[in-house]
Amino acid sequence: MTYLIKGARPYGGDAADILIEDGRIAAIGENLSAPGAEVVEAVGLIALPGLVDLHTHLREPGREDAETVETGSRAAALGGFTAVHAMANTDPVADTAGVVEQVWRLGQEAALVDVVPVGAVTVGLKGERLAELGAMADSAARVRVFSDDGSCVADPALMRRALEYVKAFDGVVAQHAEEPRLTAGAQMHEGDRSARLGLTGWPAAAEEAIIARDVLLAGHVGARLHVCHVSTAGSVEILRWAKGRGVQVTAEVTPHHLLLTDACAESYDPVFKVNPPLRTDADVQALRAGLADGTIDAVATDHAPHAVEDKESEWAQARPGMLGLEQALSVVVETMVETGLLDWQGVADRMSARPAAIGRLENHGRPLAPGEPANLLLLDPAVRAPVDPATLASRSRNSPYAGRELPGRVVATFLRGTPTVLDGKATR
Repeated sequence: MTYLIKGARPYGGDAADILIEDGRIAAIGENLSAPGAEVVEAVGLIALPGLVDLHTHLREPGREDAETVETGSRAAALGGFTAVHAMANTDPVADTAGVVEQVWRLGQEAALVDVVPVGAVTVGLKGERLAELGAMADSAARVRVFSDDGSCVADPALMRRALEYVKAFDGVVAQHAEEPRLTAGAQMHEGDRSARLGLTGWPAAAEEAIIARDVLLAGHVGARLHVCHVSTAGSVEILRWAKGRGVQVTAEVTPHHLLLTDACAESYDPVFKVNPPLRTDADVQALRAGLADGTIDAVATDHAPHAVEDKESEWAQARPGMLGLEQALSVVVETMVETGLLDWQGVADRMSARPAAIGRLENHGRPLAPGEPANLLLLDPAVRAPVDPATLASRSRNSPYAGRELPGRVVATFLRGTPTVLDGKATR
């Protein structure tokens, strides 16, 4: 199919038409015409490259009651994503070529976004011995990102070996930075509020200590390190120091850590329980500043769907995690664009170009330009509407944004020239 997008504003700039042919952007300019093309009216809509998520939990195989590759892919497309990295903490764990290929094929069948499997660093996420990193890299899934997310690779010798191993195929280890001996039984951010609420605290130092250790290891062996869901001001400072020394380290922040604080725990509503926990307002401001100045490279959702029985319980028993795919761009608009910290080019950089580069996805994160793959989204920035979890595409309903008004609505998403979302609805 040929599509002619009329009157969109690439990167929020002047209005232009975008012609899509054979899966690529054929032309961008004024008053374009293409006989027989399907016209998409986009006056007032902002065109951005398709978003890339470095951190998504699709739950399949093993917890299809909470999410499947198909339902998670649909949620991603509705959020403007064209590629998502599926984390390894499935059942069975994605620690072999067979499991990562299964997830990759499920993504191919859904055909809503490119599902890029993340391989486990250690067998069974147990932190005891390395998984089949080379076999996963050589598989049909072509794994380049490895993570034990949900658990930290706490053993420094094992982490060093993993960093050395992935250098052979230009891979990256994505670390869930949490010193487990400092967070046993932790329920929320450690501070005055946790003491008052009677909930065991998760100290900022537990994250910062692992990041400090791992940037030193990465610098020592000359390998690529990625830090998942950075949540503290101290972590931002350590990353800034490491980048200044030339360490090959990248980092991500989640939408919820850009918007929400530990004050949400006052309600004891387990929808706000997450790992790492929501932090202080000072941390939120530092994270926004770090994303704005490039110390933090990317926004990643850490989309973590949970079945009702795993979330609607007492706080201490509830599983940590929040939905994120469908509202990620809206949260970034509210926290970064409306505050003047990022322009639309900056949003494209942090949510598309940089995450694609970290994941080594050559055909994603590309600029909106003739000849480039037609992976793009159209956003209506004028819409402002409350979030209703019942209308979300995910199988789960644990959205921390329920009832909150957020700006922006993804009207259309194109994956290699094929619309996965039109008029704000998934095409399949």
